[in-house]
Amino acid sequence: MTDPLVAIAASPPGPQIGAFFDLDGTLVRGFTATVHAGHRIRNRQSGFGELSGILEASVRYKLGRMEFARLLQRAAGYLAGDALADLEALGEDLFNARIIGRLFPVMTEVVAAHQQRGHTVVMSSSALTMHAGPVARHLGIEHVLCNHFEVDDAGKLTGRIVRPIIWGGQKARAVMEFSSERDIDLAGSFCYADGTEDLPVLNAVGHPNAVNPRPGLATAAARNGWPILRVSPEADRRWWSRDQRSGTR
Repeated sequence: MTDPLVAIAASPPGPQIGAFFDLDGTLVRGFTATVHAGHRIRNRQSGFGELSGILEASVRYKLGRMEFARLLQRAAGYLAGDALADLEALGEDLFNARIIGRLFPVMTEVVAAHQQRGHTVVMSSSALTMHAGPVARHLGIEHVLCNHFEVDDAGKLTGRIVRPIIWGGQKARAVMEFSSERDIDLAGSFCYADGTEDLPVLNAVGHPNAVNPRPGLATAAARNGWPILRVSPEADRRWWSRDQRSGTR
C-alpha cells in the first residue's frame, strides 16, 4: 500500500519542490463557505431573496448549468457594503468554532511532512480569503493562492470578486506563475485535490494525489494510476493506486 509520507520522505529536500493543496474536500471535510452561510442563516442576516438565490445557483452549478465564477459572484453580491476586516475576523471565529474540527488529521500530517522537508507549501483554493486564510495560518502554510473580495477605498465590499477568479484553468495559471517566479520544479512537485477542476494542476506536477476524489477525478486517477487517499476526520488512512485497487500488489 502506498503511503504519502513515504513518498514525501523520499523526495528531494528544499524549496524547489512545491506541494500544492486544495482546501475544500482536501484539507477539510465539506465546503468552508457553507459554515459562513449557516452563520448568516442562524443570525437572520439572510433574506428570502438571498436564500433562494444561493439555493438556485448551487443547484444550477451542481447540474453544470452555472459556472463557478458566477456562483461565487452571486454570493459576494449579497455581502456588498460589509467591511472586509469584519468578515476576516468572522472567518477566524468560524474556523475556531466550527471548521477546525473538520480538518483531516492525515492531511495535516502530509502538510507537516512537506514542511519538514523544506518544500514550498502552497494552498491553492477557489475559496475566499476569509475561509482559506484561517486554515492556512493554523497549518503554517505561508503561501495562499485564492480568491479575494473587491473592496472600495473605505475597505467595504463592492459586491464583486477580484479578477481573474481562481478556479480550474485560472487556478492552474496562478500555480504556474507562482512556480515560475520561485523556480519550483513542477516535475518533482506534489499536488493534492479532490475534483476535476484541479486536473490542470494535477497533470502539471510529477506527484499528483487524489484525496477523497469526486467521481470524475476518481476515474481520472484510476486511469492514470495516481495514488488515491480516502481520509476522514478520524486519523485513519487508506492509500491505493489503480493497480492496487484491482488487487495487484
